[in-house]
Amino acid sequence: MIKRCVLSALVALFLLSGCAAHFYRIEGDAVHLYLRNPDATTVLFASSLDGYEFHEAKKVKTGLWEVTAPAEREFRYFYVINGEVLLPPCEMKEKDDFGSENCIYSPGM
Repeated sequence: MIKRCVLSALVALFLLSGCAAHFYRIEGDAVHLYLRNPDATTVLFASSLDGYEFHEAKKVKTGLWEVTAPAEREFRYFYVINGEVLLPPCEMKEKDDFGSENCIYSPGM
């Protein structure tokens, strides 16, 4: 019974998270942000670091995309995948001026 409940909870979490997964790794003075989305053909990254200009993410392997930003500065960000805005699962979010949300990267979080 407990196994079935745990399995049901895991399946529910997977379904609620959609097909995108998001994580980051700090290396030296850079933060490498990764987005896993097997359906993506183009991934753009926009952040408060430069007024939300779009930057193409680098495809590092099938379904995995990477962008790099300074690790020592806090910034807000989001992605555009195949022309549609995506806010990945992230620890900290805030509402923007347009009624949407942005993820927040904060050093040391």
